Amino acid sequence: MISEATRARFDKEVAKYPGDQKQSAVMACLAIVQQEQGHVSVESEQLVAEYLGMAPIAVHEVTTFYNMYNQQPVGKFKLNVCTNLPCQLRDGQKALDHLCHKLEVAMGGTTADGLFTVQQSECLGACADAPVMLVNDRTMCSFMSNDKLDQLVDGLRASDKGASA
Repeated sequence: MISEATRARFDKEVAKYPGDQKQSAVMACLAIVQQEQGHVSVESEQLVAEYLGMAPIAVHEVTTFYNMYNQQPVGKFKLNVCTNLPCQLRDGQKALDHLCHKLEVAMGGTTADGLFTVQQSECLGACADAPVMLVNDRTMCSFMSNDKLDQLVDGLRASDKGASA
């Protein structure tokens, strides 16, 4: 069931497109669901599909194509490390491995405290700054050496403790 507040947000996005192009708002509607629920479940995909008059598989294809949509709950800090070729040539895989080791989590997993989820990512479009990573789908981090990764993780942990205090 879509709440009235969510429906109003969906309506606002759909209004940006011609009446026969409602499906053009699919990415915005998925982003709204994720903001409200933390991830996009299969049930949410079905609700978006019904609302936009799309086949559920078409919505699912969008959700699974873009790694900004979480298909399951993630930690407070989602760390996406680029593992495409330019980043690989400049230690992108080593950066990913270092994070997993430091946080004691498998790639794609979430730490036991629910604070961090570590994922690999497709190209983030900053090849000259490799290796790069994206924090919570918003903050790009460049030239991520092991020291910079350690500082980032420690800083995020400290910020969470400060917010909790």
